[in-house]
Amino acid sequence: MAAPEVVLTERADGVRLAVVVSPRSSRSAVTGVREGALAVALHAPPVEGAANEELVALLARLCGVPKRAVRVVSGATGRRKLVDIAGVERATLAARLAGALP
Repeated sequence: MAAPEVVLTERADGVRLAVVVSPRSSRSAVTGVREGALAVALHAPPVEGAANEELVALLARLCGVPKRAVRVVSGATGRRKLVDIAGVERATLAARLAGALP
């Protein structure tokens, strides 16, 4: 059976993906794939946008883009989020995510 994959949607300026976060974890890291969404553990608490800021920084570092290229477009106050990443192609992002998965 093939490993689950993150569903990536190509957009005019980059790629959109779903993310499921677990705030207040012992460390920040990609933990796997859950129902087509990238599962991410975040050390920051979900208070005053701290977890979203940490998510943006983690994804920017992982994708090799500046933080300003990563934007939470939906789910800012929930665990399930939609994130746009500008300036990266779908194939490049898929390869980087595959390398980051445990």
